[in-house]
Amino acid sequence: MLRLKRLIHRSSSISPAILSSRIITQEQDKLGVLPSPHLAQWSSNRFFDIHKIGNREAIEKERARLADEMNRGYFADIAELRQQGGKIAMANKIVIPAMAAVKFPALEVNYSDGKMLKLPIIGDGNPADSDGIPIPKASLLCLSFRASSQTMVNSWSVPFLDTFSTSKNVQLYEVSLIDSRLLCWKPIKKLLLRMMRKSNSGGRNDALQSQIVYSFGDHYYFRKELKILNLLTGYAFLLDKFGRIRWQGFGLATKEELASLLSCTSLLLEEK
Repeated sequence: MLRLKRLIHRSSSISPAILSSRIITQEQDKLGVLPSPHLAQWSSNRFFDIHKIGNREAIEKERARLADEMNRGYFADIAELRQQGGKIAMANKIVIPAMAAVKFPALEVNYSDGKMLKLPIIGDGNPADSDGIPIPKASLLCLSFRASSQTMVNSWSVPFLDTFSTSKNVQLYEVSLIDSRLLCWKPIKKLLLRMMRKSNSGGRNDALQSQIVYSFGDHYYFRKELKILNLLTGYAFLLDKFGRIRWQGFGLATKEELASLLSCTSLLLEEK
């Protein structure tokens, strides 16, 4: 409780981005530095809870997850980051054909004011969805699982924002994915969002704004669908109006990769 009071007192003098980075880094990275026996115990507690239900399929699913989590740990991410600098793969050079593109998995996010949103925003040919939100022709979703990858996210989002600042058919989301049980606890979650409740537009009046949102909870199966292994790097996904992944990038953007992203976005804007 004393710690929470200190956080509230300091929130007025620390910027939302810096504050969230400190909190998320401190809490989420605690799991990363746990020795493997402690990590196994933490995962096993989840397993035995399901075991009591008597659901055989759920038990096998949790066993497979436990084995997967034990095979890929924090130190493997660190080693890969040092070796490759977060560039786990090169970005697409051309847009992925619509017929070959896969859909981005549904993700529930929160704005700093607590408002909820489901990404991606897609439609069935109508100009807006059921909530009255315009359906973009192209959306860039930048994902970060640790605050340390924010620089990587910025290398994609800032040039993208500058290039399409006047476009009303483009959307940009910077998504922080938070798995920590402490930060996902409702009172802490509410407090964290309240600290972030300041304008992130930087005074810009452009048609395109970088929308900063947060996703709380277990993202294991979400990561599996996107084949995301390293949680220390940043990810960028360009989606079309149907929520299909038409381009993707990793780590810090290079000039060639940025040119590819901007070109592919322009192509999506021209698609019928």
